[in-house]
Amino acid sequence: MSLPPCPNCNSEYVYQDQDQLICPECAHEWNPADTTADEEVITAKDANGTLLNAGDKVTLIKDLKVKGSSQVLKIGTKALIKRIVDGKDHELDCRVDGAGEMMVTAKFVKKA
Repeated sequence: MSLPPCPNCNSEYVYQDQDQLICPECAHEWNPADTTADEEVITAKDANGTLLNAGDKVTLIKDLKVKGSSQVLKIGTKALIKRIVDGKDHELDCRVDGAGEMMVTAKFVKKA
């Protein structure tokens, strides 16, 4: 039996308790029979105004300093968007080539 991932944190460790599905990682509970389309979709646009999605490859358009480090991400560095979050400063959760996992502001990237 295959259960859908958690809509809150995308965890694959979901289990069923009667009619409810429960995520043990974030404690989110939901009923899969409820098909409400009221969920807000989080979107982000790059420097050119192109809509970005999870899984897109992007390129940095500006040298960026990494907070808490002396490392600088150079212009043209490629990154893969893992997910888009509703953050105050940083919208993109990315895997940056040569730097690892980090959050990046959408206005400093363009879709590759």
